[in-house]
Amino acid sequence: MWEVRAFTGRDAQARPTQVSRTVRGTKRDANRVAAELTVRRSSGAAKLPMAELLDLWTEQNEPAWAVSTTQNQKSRVAMVKTDPIAKIRLVRLTAVDVDRWHARLARAGVGEGSIRNQHQTLRAAVTQAVRWGWVTTNVVAVAQLGRRKQAPRGAMGEDEVRRTLLGVSELVDEFEVEPAAAVALRLAAVTGARRSELAALRWDDLEGDRLAIDSSMAIIRHGKQGSPQSPTLRDDPTKTANRRTVTLDQTTVGQLEDLKDLQGSYGPWILSVGERPVNPERIAAWWRRARDRAGVDKRWRLHDLRHWSATTSIARGHDIRTVANRLGHANPAMTLRVYAHAVESADGPVADMLGEVLDNGEDDT
Repeated sequence: MWEVRAFTGRDAQARPTQVSRTVRGTKRDANRVAAELTVRRSSGAAKLPMAELLDLWTEQNEPAWAVSTTQNQKSRVAMVKTDPIAKIRLVRLTAVDVDRWHARLARAGVGEGSIRNQHQTLRAAVTQAVRWGWVTTNVVAVAQLGRRKQAPRGAMGEDEVRRTLLGVSELVDEFEVEPAAAVALRLAAVTGARRSELAALRWDDLEGDRLAIDSSMAIIRHGKQGSPQSPTLRDDPTKTANRRTVTLDQTTVGQLEDLKDLQGSYGPWILSVGERPVNPERIAAWWRRARDRAGVDKRWRLHDLRHWSATTSIARGHDIRTVANRLGHANPAMTLRVYAHAVESADGPVADMLGEVLDNGEDDT
């Protein structure tokens, strides 16, 4: 006699539920019954409409997401739900349905980036269904998504960066912005840190010329649209949930020491406003004022200091692994994709070096 059990999902308290069946017979008979129970469970779940699958996928993954990721994914889920594809049952979804969905979005004027983001969200949800055994194939992955046009990412010039840093120093001297503003923009250029990572820096993270970056400041918004409340700042893990340590130049270390002496006992935060950590959006406001003061093109964002840091480092011959570590990229392959133009610009010195080796070899003989 055999007892066969099959997982059927989770109850309201997220505890696993199951069904069981007693089988009188051989092991082969027990395996046959187990297969039947599994098929019934999977076929029932596969009848879920895509909208419900997206909700289940969000519920499953939200605890592991950063605040910004949660906001982005929920927004994309909401957009997918506005299309008829959300009503199609999982078991009936085909690659044709996905292709037609792409076409509808394009006809409606939805941008290529938004279509790709929605596609990736739906694909991730169906991947979850495959892992749960509800379907065997991810038809969203099979569907044809137009090849993305890769345009080389531009970068600020060195003169523009220097002028902007000079502009923020002038604003500090004129008491137009807080003293932390100059240090914030200098750190952004030297470390390539994101604005949320800059806002989360503590004095304990600094040891000599070594700065540890292992958290980011998330902005938690409250209230309803049209009646916003003051946001709450929360110290969260970084985007990749990894810790990295970057080395600072002596000028930056000196500016940090001066800022610490000026702030006194304001608290643990390097870029504090009073005793509170700075809102990442305030750092962006500092950037805009400094950029405008310097007369730099308005198309450049605070995030472009990160791109400048990476592009300059690669173009001057520093290896991709080191640059990726400073940026906090989980995989250097991402650094290569984003900054391919910088790698190409560093190719000239390589050609000169190889030619010099060959020419010197000819002279020696």
